[in-house]
Amino acid sequence: MATRAMDLYDAYNQNRLPKDHGYIVSSFFSPSSAYSIYEIVSYAAVKSFYLTGSGITFQTNGKKLYILVEPSDYSQKAVEPYVRSSKDQIPLRFSDLNIYTAKNQYRIMYNKVPQEVMTSFTILKPEGMNFAFIFYMIPEVYDILALFFEKTFNREANVPLTDSKKLAKLISSAIHDTMEVKLS
Repeated sequence: MATRAMDLYDAYNQNRLPKDHGYIVSSFFSPSSAYSIYEIVSYAAVKSFYLTGSGITFQTNGKKLYILVEPSDYSQKAVEPYVRSSKDQIPLRFSDLNIYTAKNQYRIMYNKVPQEVMTSFTILKPEGMNFAFIFYMIPEVYDILALFFEKTFNREANVPLTDSKKLAKLISSAIHDTMEVKLS
């Protein structure tokens, strides 16, 4: 059976990072609330990857999608995500985001259009309960991503299960439809 996903740093250490295509999902959870940020990076045709002091740098182009889970009691709801404190920040305005309100009044936001990443990007080494996974380009990768987000939204970010299922499908479809990296 083909490997579906793996911890990014384990894959690097075992020389199992794919150079042709892949999706990397990183999380940044608030230690004091359900506020969560996910970053999804798609890439293709890696020239090289190497460890830096803060993470793994990929020498290639890519596309990045941000997902922001904002609990109902978050005090900075009216503040644009790009000007929030660094730990709560994503580089987007509300007008750049699809915004979904869950039954528990949590807001889940994600890019309408992925951001282009040119020449290289670095995936930060996770700390605490955060993670970074590589998802391999196998035929069922989008179903695997949908199940992954359904479970993490529900279990880690406290999004109700029915909303988690719906959002996971929407985000998996957005990844499929907009995040393919064209080989040059």
